[in-house]
Amino acid sequence: MIFHLLRRSAALLAACAMSLIAASSASAAEDASPWDGDARSAVRLIAGSSTVPEHAAIRAGIAIRLKNGWHTYWRYPGDAGVPPRFGFAGSQNVNSVEVRWPAPQRIAEHGVVTIGYADDFILPLAIVPQDPAKPVKLRLKLDYAVCEKLCVPAEGQAELVLTGGRSAHDAALAAAEARVPKKAELGEGSPLAVKSVRRELTGSRPRVIVDIAAPSTTQVDLFAEGPTREWALPVPTAVEGAPAGRQRFAFDLDGAPPGATYDGARIALTAVAGDSAIEVTARLD
Repeated sequence: MIFHLLRRSAALLAACAMSLIAASSASAAEDASPWDGDARSAVRLIAGSSTVPEHAAIRAGIAIRLKNGWHTYWRYPGDAGVPPRFGFAGSQNVNSVEVRWPAPQRIAEHGVVTIGYADDFILPLAIVPQDPAKPVKLRLKLDYAVCEKLCVPAEGQAELVLTGGRSAHDAALAAAEARVPKKAELGEGSPLAVKSVRRELTGSRPRVIVDIAAPSTTQVDLFAEGPTREWALPVPTAVEGAPAGRQRFAFDLDGAPPGATYDGARIALTAVAGDSAIEVTARLD
């Protein structure tokens, strides 16, 4: 009798253990979709816990894995390349999806300068549901390019149900969110700030001069975007002549689409210094 009870207890314990393992595996599986891609790159969706209070949004992310030596492009690719294109058709209970961009890096390739990412990274998402009381099913189709010596088109598809519950990817998602440039006003901020933006119309080519304040021990970079996607501003380069305590960048006044004018155009400037990054909108007067 005792033997049968012990055997039955052992069986029950084993069943409970298997149930816990299965539940844990299911929970982990719900945190992310499978990777979709090839040896060069792959894409998946990851879930984040809780919500983004200011938007009443669900946190999630697009994780992109890159083979060593390969890179892909930012929302504005620079002197060459194509930006990623996102499709969310077929998603359920989705009112809007905001793609947020961590600070990119400057990439020199074949005599041109592009802007992008050369390591694995995450694009944070803020998803506003139509009905906050119901889960969100997010479907993603991502068209992008990856480059080594040559650039090739790539595509990734993913699907994930998002509830805002606990996620094993919270730390990675939070780190990516922290790398998204903070909005700032021209002339304001510390220790990183875009202090001044002016047009220089003398010389052989008109150009824009940007002065940035940042810690002297920190490497600073700057990226410029036009008012619309049709603009193709050159990637700014570091130049001499900045006042003490500042770093100066310049780029040619070039890249406006047909019919557009530089007078009064509002450009976006993303300044990156170490782990800090800001985005400033400036008017070209």
